Amino acid sequence: MATFSQLPSGRWRAQVRRAGIYRAATFPLKRDAQRWAAEVEGQAYHAAGGGFAPVPKGSTLGDLIKKYREDIKPEGRTKTFTLTMLEQRLGAVRLSTLNAVTLRNFVDTRVNDGAGGVTIAADLSYLSAVLKWGRHARNLDINDRLALDARASLEHRKLRTRSAERSREPTDDELTRLYALWAAKPRQKIEMETLCRFALATGMRQDEICQLQVDDIDREARTVIIRDRKDPKNKQGNNQTVPLLPDAWAIVEPLITDRKVGHVFAARAKSVSVAFTRACQELKPPIVDLHFHDLRHRATAAFFRMGLDIPRVALLTGHKTWAMLRRYTDIKAADVHATVASNA
Repeated sequence: MATFSQLPSGRWRAQVRRAGIYRAATFPLKRDAQRWAAEVEGQAYHAAGGGFAPVPKGSTLGDLIKKYREDIKPEGRTKTFTLTMLEQRLGAVRLSTLNAVTLRNFVDTRVNDGAGGVTIAADLSYLSAVLKWGRHARNLDINDRLALDARASLEHRKLRTRSAERSREPTDDELTRLYALWAAKPRQKIEMETLCRFALATGMRQDEICQLQVDDIDREARTVIIRDRKDPKNKQGNNQTVPLLPDAWAIVEPLITDRKVGHVFAARAKSVSVAFTRACQELKPPIVDLHFHDLRHRATAAFFRMGLDIPRVALLTGHKTWAMLRRYTDIKAADVHATVASNA
């Protein structure tokens, strides 16, 4: 029930107590106080009946995204960029009118922009996170399935929502040519051959390699802690201790002999990626369609060829499921015969 009282200043104070909700506000005119109280009482009835509050009158999707970013503080350039884009494209849409047609038109616009199915699916996934937060963290009566349904519709529009699985691995000849190119450059600042050999010996991502710390290496156990390892659910604190196999330890040991702290390798991940791509293009003939990350494909396949089982390979590579690990695995029939013969 709402109560109204006039303050000595002449302003009107409204108080609402309804369904366990208490709100109070002050207004210059009584009719403003009454209008506000009626709206709050309506929200209280709505929440009591369905468990969710109606969206504030005039509230937009842009308002919700801003509040989401303030509360969640999302990390990562891709997510930040996408949320900014969603604010620009859909920010003016009122939450009360947000519907499937709105998102259909958004998808049409993104297709016309030249965005592929994978990119649009990611856009809608980020939007879904915002809507779910609004419904379950802010208890707003909004349909948090809208973005998910729009994402599911992409398949019916013949838009591929999964990246094509990549199986490219560097050949022995390609690696030999790259090593020779770097060896012929005395002013090469980044020890690219060392980094490549280490990537092949560990299966680590270039970010993980460049972030390794000397004090995270256990010299007796021959292990290293990979900090904040990539994980679809845990963005921070996902530390993992992994073994350094003989080839990897042979590379690391001379680099840390007299050191207690600091990075193991003096290189930035972005610089490594650029140097690798540039070297592929410099060669005559150039190496086509090869990236530093493809070393991880070769390393993973090599672990299986050694006879390591899925749990042990997953520990080395950091994959959480066989479905994820399988994408990096290129085991051929000859490899199976070789493994059986070596165990005979």
